[in-house]
Amino acid sequence: MSGWSQKVTEPGDDPDGVVYAVVQGKVLRNRIRVSFWNYATLPVPALMLNTGNLVGGRWVDGLAESYSSTSPSDGSEVWAGRAAADSQVDDAFHAARAAFGAWWDRDQEARLEICESFAEIVRNRTEELATLISREMGKPLWESRGEVGTVVAKTGVSIDALRTRRDTSRFEMGSVQAVTRFKPHGVLAVLGPFNFPAHLPNGHIVPALLAGNTIVFKPSEQTPAVGAWMAAAWQEAGLPPGVLNLVQGARSVGQAVAANRESDGLLFTGSGRAGMALHQLFAQWPQKILALEMGGNNPLVIHRAGDLDAAAYLTVLSAFISAGQRCTCARRLIVVQDDSTDAFVERLVAMTRRLRTGYWNDTPEPFCGTVVSRAAGQQVLDAWQQRIRAGGVPILETKVLRDNPALLSPGIIDVSDVSSLEDEEVFGPLLSLIRVPDFDTAIRTANDSQYGLSAGLISDDANCYRQFVHQIRAGIVNWNRQTTGASGKLPFGGCGLSGNHRPAGYYSADYCSWPVASLETAALAMPETLETGIEL
Repeated sequence: MSGWSQKVTEPGDDPDGVVYAVVQGKVLRNRIRVSFWNYATLPVPALMLNTGNLVGGRWVDGLAESYSSTSPSDGSEVWAGRAAADSQVDDAFHAARAAFGAWWDRDQEARLEICESFAEIVRNRTEELATLISREMGKPLWESRGEVGTVVAKTGVSIDALRTRRDTSRFEMGSVQAVTRFKPHGVLAVLGPFNFPAHLPNGHIVPALLAGNTIVFKPSEQTPAVGAWMAAAWQEAGLPPGVLNLVQGARSVGQAVAANRESDGLLFTGSGRAGMALHQLFAQWPQKILALEMGGNNPLVIHRAGDLDAAAYLTVLSAFISAGQRCTCARRLIVVQDDSTDAFVERLVAMTRRLRTGYWNDTPEPFCGTVVSRAAGQQVLDAWQQRIRAGGVPILETKVLRDNPALLSPGIIDVSDVSSLEDEEVFGPLLSLIRVPDFDTAIRTANDSQYGLSAGLISDDANCYRQFVHQIRAGIVNWNRQTTGASGKLPFGGCGLSGNHRPAGYYSADYCSWPVASLETAALAMPETLETGIEL
C-alpha cells in the first residue's frame, strides 16, 4: 500500500476548521501498519491491520483463494489476503467452543468492562477507523465519523438493554420462589454487511458478548479491512483468545460459517435473497437461533404537507443519504395527487440536483459518496434502464460521474403508469415516484411489497398518521421524519422479507440469550397435603 495524504475537516482543530490528516501504509510481513496523525495533536498509535484470520487468539494466513478490497473512489488496494479454508472455519468454531465455558463463567461485570474498553479504544481512534471505512466502502468522512460514534454508543445501549430486558427476575409463589434467568446460546456466527461495516456487525457482537456467547465473525468480502480492524481492537481490549474469531472470505466462506454444525446460531444483516437462503438452511436445525435483518423496498408517503421545502428535504435524507445504501432508504416515493404535487416534485428535483456528490476525501465534503463498487453502480444503472423500458418517465437522470460507475448522481423516475415494476431493493441512489389519487390508495401501494422494514409519512394531518401507523406493514414507521432515522434505544427490524421477527437495535439482547424458568425452595420438606393417589 503506497503512502497517501488527504485534507479532512475537523471543526475546532484550527481557526479554519481544517487539519491535515496523513495516512501511510508500510507492509510488515503479513500485516499492514497504518499510522494516523495531524499537526495539532499526537493520537494513540494505530492498530495493526492484519491481513490474516483470527483463530483462537492467533492471526493466521488464510489457506484458500487470494482476494482484496479496493477503494471505490480511486481503485487503490485497501486490503489483500487469503480467504479462510473450510478447515480454518472449523478451527474458528472449535476455538469459540473451547473458550465458551470460561467466558460464560466470567462475572458479568468483567465482560462489561472489556466491552467498555473496546468502546474506549474505538473512541480514541475515531479518525483512524472513520478514514478506513470511508476509503474501503466510499462514504464521506462525516458519515463514517457518525458510524464510529454509533459503534462507541452501542456498548452503553447494550448494557442498558441487558439489564432492562434480560435481567434475572424473582417472585414468590407461596413457599416457592419462581426465578427466570437468561443463558447464552453458546457459539454464535455473525455475518456482517458492507454498508455499515463497523456499526452493524458490532450491533450483534456487543450484546452477544455481554450475554456470554462466543463468536465467529465473517465481515463482508467488500470490507475485510474494517473487519480486521475491529477484531484487532477487541484483542487490544483484552478479550480472551477464542472468544471472538475472524474468518475472511466471500460467499463460500459465508456458506461454511452458516452451515457449521458447531454453531448454536447465526446473526445476519444483509440482503433478502441471502436471508431466504439462510432461512431454508436453518429449517433443519430448529434448535439454533437465527436472527435475520434484511433489506426493504421502503415507501415514503407525502400527503397534505404544507412545508414543501421540509418535505423535499426529508425525502432527500430518506432516499439519498449513504448514496442510497441504507436498508431503511426510501425506494418508493408515493405522493397523493393534489394541487401542490407538481410544486413539491419541482422542489425535490431542484434540491436533489444541488446535492454535492463526490469522493469521501473531496473538499468540501460531499453529501453522497460512491456506492461500494463499480459493479454495484452498474446494478443501479441497470435498474434505471429497466424502469425506462417498463415505461417509467425520467425526472432526474442518474448519471456516471468522473468516468467512475461507482460514483452516481441521484436519480428520480416516475413509475406511476408502470404496472410490471419488480418488487426489489435497489441498493443505490435511485428513487421511484408513484402518484396516487387518495390516501387509502397510498397505504395499499405502500403495503404492496414483500418487504416491510421502514415506512414514513410526511403530513400535517395527525388523523392520517393514526391511520398510517395502524395499517402500514413495517417494523419502523416514522412521521415527518426521514425513513432512515433510527434510534439505538428502539427495536430495529421488519416483517416480510425484511426480517424474521427478531429485531435488532435495543432488542438485540433478546436473541442473544434464552430464558430458563426455575421453581426453587431452599428447604427440603414433605408437603402438608399429598397428591391424589399417593400414600405413604
